[in-house]
Amino acid sequence: MSDHSEVAYSTADGNDYAEHEATYNFFIGLVKYGTTAVVIVLILMAIFLI
Repeated sequence: MSDHSEVAYSTADGNDYAEHEATYNFFIGLVKYGTTAVVIVLILMAIFLI
């Protein structure tokens, strides 16, 4: 059996963790502000369309 004590992905060449974290933070911000915008639109629809 081979030795499985080390995770291969974490030591692979070419992993750009800084770019990965920047993309993840952008996605989280987009989801946060997108959800807020949808909630505001729904509230405004409930006020003005009834």
